[in-house]
Amino acid sequence: MHRIKQRGSFLRFYILLGLTLLVIFLMAMLGRIVIERVGHVDYRAQLAHFPMAVLMAELAPLSVAERERRLPSLSQRLGPGVALDLVPVADASLTFLEQQRLDRGAILVDAAPWRLRQRLDNSPWLLSLTLDEWQEQHWQSTVALAAEGLAGLSGARRAERLEALSSTRWTLELIDRLPSALSVQQQQALVSGQVVTRLAGERLDITLLTSLSDTSPLRPPWLEAELVVDEEPLPLHLYLMLLLSVMMILTLVIYLIMRNIESRMVRLELAATRIASGRLETRVKVHKGDFLGRLGMAFNVMASQVQTLLRGQQEMIRAVSHELRTPIARIRFAVQMVEDMNDKPVVQRQLQGIDADIAELDKLVDEILTYARLDGDTVNATAMETSLVDCRAMVERVLDTLAPLHETMTLTLLPGQDAELSAEPRYLQRALQNLVSNACRHGCTRVEVRIWNESHLVRIDVEDDGPGVPDDSRTEIFKPFTRLDDSRARSSGGYGLGLSIVQKIIIRHGGSITADTSPNLGGARFTLLIPRRDSLA
Repeated sequence: MHRIKQRGSFLRFYILLGLTLLVIFLMAMLGRIVIERVGHVDYRAQLAHFPMAVLMAELAPLSVAERERRLPSLSQRLGPGVALDLVPVADASLTFLEQQRLDRGAILVDAAPWRLRQRLDNSPWLLSLTLDEWQEQHWQSTVALAAEGLAGLSGARRAERLEALSSTRWTLELIDRLPSALSVQQQQALVSGQVVTRLAGERLDITLLTSLSDTSPLRPPWLEAELVVDEEPLPLHLYLMLLLSVMMILTLVIYLIMRNIESRMVRLELAATRIASGRLETRVKVHKGDFLGRLGMAFNVMASQVQTLLRGQQEMIRAVSHELRTPIARIRFAVQMVEDMNDKPVVQRQLQGIDADIAELDKLVDEILTYARLDGDTVNATAMETSLVDCRAMVERVLDTLAPLHETMTLTLLPGQDAELSAEPRYLQRALQNLVSNACRHGCTRVEVRIWNESHLVRIDVEDDGPGVPDDSRTEIFKPFTRLDDSRARSSGGYGLGLSIVQKIIIRHGGSITADTSPNLGGARFTLLIPRRDSLA
């Protein structure tokens, strides 16, 4: 779960990528459906072009009365089930789109039952052809009717009629030689004036053949009408497989690209986290010169500048602290000389106060040097010299050292398991001593220390029965020179560096420190969580 939260941004990206691909898949399927539907509509319109063009050529030159008389014979000629009718456009109950298509000369096609409608030239009449289903006889009758119309024409007019009857699906041409593949039965059918239907070409296009001459059917020219049959579209299951394959390949490519970017971004995040924890020596490995490579180089330059700045600051603090020791030593020597030369009680009391102030100042310098040393070790990436530490023995030493200094306090190490860990003994004892001293300073009568030996870490709790730490100050108290009160009285003790030093030491060990309320004593409880070195590795 923690790993998923860490990669939440990329996880959201992968989810959005999956949703995007799903939308693309649905749009592709919808596009296929729309294209197939439009293709079917266009196919029916192209299929209907030939019979409607033949009927238009027959009816266009006639008057309205002649057309009315001609329609029954044309219906009978085309075959059974065919009904022809002329309807005024105003009475046809057309939609706006249908009206627009008719004005452009298009054919309105309805299937099951078939109904073909087309405007007769620019007249206000609509030619309507209705039948239940197309049969071979209907196409043969249409070709025969077209041949009769062409037989009465010659030259340019015949060519114009052929062009008008042809369309994308229907190819009409006059040939002077019969196909060699005609069988004897098909030749006999031509002699008898019939229309021959044959399948030709690799796609088995339908070809209708008839003669223009009634007297000599085996003499040229012949009318050949070919219905071009398109190849079937890709089957749906193959289309789905192809689409899914393309989407899977696209997903894999995008995932690999984003996986590479994600891994490099995770390395940047890890480096930033390590620097934020104080490990300023951390650098990012730069392998490429792309934008992430340039970001890594800028990151390394920033880390180097921060480390250089902090190193200079720590060196200055260390130098100033060392320089303060010389005048402090001289002042202490002068005070001791005055104290030896003067026996007056009033002067002795003042000198004792001055000596106490000098001791505090010396202790403050020592604290600053310790803090600067810890920061310097962090900035310079100095490795700690660790050894195996017995935590119970270390706590007992600290309590034995501090107990004489706080006789009114009861310092107790509660029973528990023995715990050992690999740490820097001097620094860890200093951290524990600072915590216990802080508890003695703010507690009333009791200070308790408890050690918890867990699988991957050692936990040390230091509790007191004092006023505790307010909730809004539990993170502020670990900042340098931060105190809960504004006074600097000697009785209150401390310089605001003790807890900061503790935090620095524990962070150097890869652990953490927290402050909350003691459930047993009611005061403050400081908890040290120190991981074992083998778990850190």
